[in-house]
Amino acid sequence: MKLPPSSAALAITLVISAGLAACAASPAVQYYSLSGAQSSPPTAPSGTPLLLEMAPLAVPERLARPQLVLRQGTQMQVLDLHRWSAAFDRELRDALTSGITSRLGAVDVSSGGRLAGQPVYRVAVQVRQWDAVENSRIDSSMSWTIRRSDDSRNLACQWTQSEAVGPGVPALAQGAQKLAARAAQSLADTLAALDADPAARCPG
Repeated sequence: MKLPPSSAALAITLVISAGLAACAASPAVQYYSLSGAQSSPPTAPSGTPLLLEMAPLAVPERLARPQLVLRQGTQMQVLDLHRWSAAFDRELRDALTSGITSRLGAVDVSSGGRLAGQPVYRVAVQVRQWDAVENSRIDSSMSWTIRRSDDSRNLACQWTQSEAVGPGVPALAQGAQKLAARAAQSLADTLAALDADPAARCPG
């Protein structure tokens, strides 16, 4: 049956209004960053700055996404409404890189820009564990290698820490930021030690 023009217009108006109401009622996506928290003040560069080349991070496949991922016993929960500003592996790589460069006054040349003959410290990080438990803690385990491009100077280290968090997802994201900052501090300490002494060991 064909509706009269006035009825058709009213029906269209009601459909549009219902759609707008549904959109208005939909919860907004919350975005978080892993960068920003520092456990120590930046170190002013002295002499020639260190050059840093950070490889793409290796992370478990379940974490290579922008959504926050929670562990609930043996199950994983992906939070579509709570996301990092980029995929987790890229977000964490950026946080580690900026943390190292700010602490050591180093220069990130991962995208190029260095002169021929300048030694570069190449850093590769593998995230073995990043288990976020809401209202509880985040457990993290990483390994990394640091190699200097112009000699046999290299070091491989393991790093494991946990961060207690308060209730709610925002507290979980804040705890993750603090954990990333501590990892960046440990990486910076390792890099500084290796630059000062080719026989350096991983910080305790």
